Amino acid sequence: MKIMDADSIQLHVPTSEDGLPLHRLIQQCPPLDPNSVYCNLLHCSHFASTSVAAKQGGELVGFISGYVIPERPDTLFIWQVAVAESARGRGLASQMLTHLLQRPACSDVRFMETTITPDNQGSWALFRRFAESRQAPLKESVEFDRDRHFSGQHDSEWLVRIGPL
Repeated sequence: MKIMDADSIQLHVPTSEDGLPLHRLIQQCPPLDPNSVYCNLLHCSHFASTSVAAKQGGELVGFISGYVIPERPDTLFIWQVAVAESARGRGLASQMLTHLLQRPACSDVRFMETTITPDNQGSWALFRRFAESRQAPLKESVEFDRDRHFSGQHDSEWLVRIGPL
């Protein structure tokens, strides 16, 4: 499935060939955790139907990795949102989220979840705008605590739950 927008960015289901470019893109998008190339390959293959790759001129300029939570098939969890600096400021992340919700794999999705550290203002703004644009409630709570889960080595991860959509 490909969609062309006015800026010639194509949104499509990722393939394993997108794994290494995804790894490189994420390295350019702090504060995202870089993960391993293998992890990125899994997102591009095992979770392809709930992830989206954005390409411009053959170059990967955006990516959202996500999956439907097995125990809650009405919930899409967004793992990471990455947008290259060259593609920022055009609403690409919001377009990718909307694109994902239109996929057959997300036909039963009524809620979207993600986790965000307190200092990631870009992600907070994205998901707040997304909820507002759909007039959907947004709830926040600590999912993984800095001390309890990360032994003080990582900021707390706040769960953001949007929905019903």
